[in-house]
Formats: sequence, structure tokens, C-alpha cells
Amino acid sequence: MMFTVVVGMLLPTTEAIPWRVMVFGPLGIALVAGAAAAINHLVDQRIDAIMARTRGRPLPRGALDGARVFAFATVMGFAGMALLTVFTNPLCAMLTFASLVGYAVVYSMFLKHATPHNIVIGGAAGAAPPLLGWVAVSGQMDPGALVLFLIIFIWTPPHFWALAIHRRDDYARAEVPMLPVTHGVAFTCGRILWYTVGLVMVTVLPFFIGMSSWPYFIGALILGARFIWFAWRLRSDSKLAMPTFRFSIVYLFALFALLLGDHYLQGMVSV
Repeated sequence: MMFTVVVGMLLPTTEAIPWRVMVFGPLGIALVAGAAAAINHLVDQRIDAIMARTRGRPLPRGALDGARVFAFATVMGFAGMALLTVFTNPLCAMLTFASLVGYAVVYSMFLKHATPHNIVIGGAAGAAPPLLGWVAVSGQMDPGALVLFLIIFIWTPPHFWALAIHRRDDYARAEVPMLPVTHGVAFTCGRILWYTVGLVMVTVLPFFIGMSSWPYFIGALILGARFIWFAWRLRSDSKLAMPTFRFSIVYLFALFALLLGDHYLQGMVSV
């Protein structure tokens, strides 16, 4: 997450970014994200105790109590918001707070248990980091910032559904209506494939809006073809769920690294 924040900060300009923004912007965003995660742990402590993936978290194993977690989240949230307000700009602070509410309240308390499309709708909060980084530097939501947001927004469902396929029994026991539980593995694999195809189409937008050049465009297509290959094979072998999930993480990191490398390559060529 923090890598995408930093990339988002570096993409809107070729000039030096004030060190206070470069240091305290990511730190503020990280603190607010930590607060959101702590609240999520607090809200999900019952189902976390049921699921193998999460039963080792501090609350289910009794290492922390709810009061301490809430206090920790409150301090982290206020500290992060203070840093963003002082060292970035009001729009960045406002959008970061909206992301906190979106993840910790809207997703964790309501969407997660209300609909099998929870991760699609709730993914908006998780897609915010590069947009927040961009806004921290530029002070405005340019088309490039929205494209970065859209990339992670479309990437989130195939990324998380692959994990949900692998952990579907856990989600069923915890009565969380994830798509593989409510609609089956075959249906979910089909959705993963179509979302992945859509993701590849979205990832070439930086090239078409002049945000990146040919090296990024070619690299994005190569990475996208590999992701589609994983998604296609998953349809016939659900045991590939975790390899697909792991590749999705590598994919996103590599894609943003390509964006950053291409950005500085363009800067060197223009000089």
C-alpha cells in the first residue's frame, strides 16, 4: 500500500517534492490506514476467531482487549489526520478520512456481511492510497490520480476473490457471504477472469492520456497477459487460487514500478 502512495506522490511532477510532504504525507496516510485496520480487527474479532487465516490476530488470541485496540486506533487516526492537515493539504486530509470511514465503517460494519459483492463496493477505500499520494503533492484530483485509483479498484476483486476461493470454508463457517460461498467457485472464477481482462484494459489508460510512454504500455500488456493466463487456468483448477492471489500482489507492485520507472525515463529523455 505504501509503495503505491509513494508512486502516486512522484508521478504528478518532475520537480523536487518538499521533504516535509514526502516524509509526513506517507506517514500520515499510513497512520490513518493503521487506525482503519485496527478498527477492522475490533469489528471482526468474532469471525477472526473462527477463521484459520485470522485466528492468530491479537484480539482472538487474547493478547489485546477491545478497549486498548480502540484507544490505539483513535490515537493513530488523530495523529495521522493531524500530520496530513499540517503538512499536505485539506483535500488530501479529507479524502484520507473518507477512506477511513469507507473501510472501517461502511465495509467492515455493513458491506462485508450484507452482500457477496462486498469487496467490489468496499474496494473503493482500498484503492485510495495512490490517489491520496497524488493529491498530497498536487492538491487536486487530476485524471492521472483517478486512473491510479481505478487500477487498484478493478484489481481488488480478482485479487481478493482468489484468496476467498482458497479460504471459502473459513468464510462459510464465519457466515461471511463471499462470492465463492454464495455463488460457487466456478462462478467466481469466471468473474475473476472478466475482471482481470477489464483490469488490463484499464492499465493501458496511462499511455492513452499521456501519463506514460511505450515502455510502460508494453510492460503493462506483458504483465496483464500473465495475469489473464493465471485467471484462465484457475477456471479449470481451483488449486491455483493461491498462486493467482500471490501473483496478483507481484503484478500490482510491478505495474506501479513500471509507472514510476517510465515517468523518470520520460523525464530523462525530455532533458
